Amino acid sequence: MAEHGGVNAEAGDLIAAAKRAGRGGKPPVHLWDPPYCGEIDIVIRRDGTWFHEGTPIGRQGLVRLFASILKREGDRHFLVTPVEKVGIRVEDAPFVAVDFTERDGTITFTTNVGDTVAAGPDHPMRFPLAPDGEPSPYVEVRAGLEALIDRKSFYRLVDLGEERDGLFGIASNGAFFPIMEAADLL
Repeated sequence: MAEHGGVNAEAGDLIAAAKRAGRGGKPPVHLWDPPYCGEIDIVIRRDGTWFHEGTPIGRQGLVRLFASILKREGDRHFLVTPVEKVGIRVEDAPFVAVDFTERDGTITFTTNVGDTVAAGPDHPMRFPLAPDGEPSPYVEVRAGLEALIDRKSFYRLVDLGEERDGLFGIASNGAFFPIMEAADLL
């Protein structure tokens, strides 16, 4: 495959289409249903690092561009433009919530790709248990795409936790997200 600016031609075509589609704001990927064109060797690792053909993508602007055209369908993730859809691999969640602020009862997360999202009814948090029995926290960013909440942010969230109806959890933007039974707290 021919190289173009450090990225192979297939990825270069996808980049060009994404730039055209995203002019003037975030691309409306939720409205696009282009034909499936196969797989591209892009992997998003659990820590939020994007890899292309086994090499980390070091250009943050390129990662943000790809993140803006990411779409989830069922358990699969795709990069989409108005004219094509290619499958990629995601080890856990495609984004990582790396920080948050709390103001007036609303928790607003910032992701590793620069998105901000206020947790609440439209952007729920969930806390399933990992195999080691510890909560594995997530917040929905958009259209079924989640961010894994990083460890330092999770510990800060727990400090904001409260008990309601026998459950310990986090309140944000008028919603309550249970983490565990309050009786299970040490």
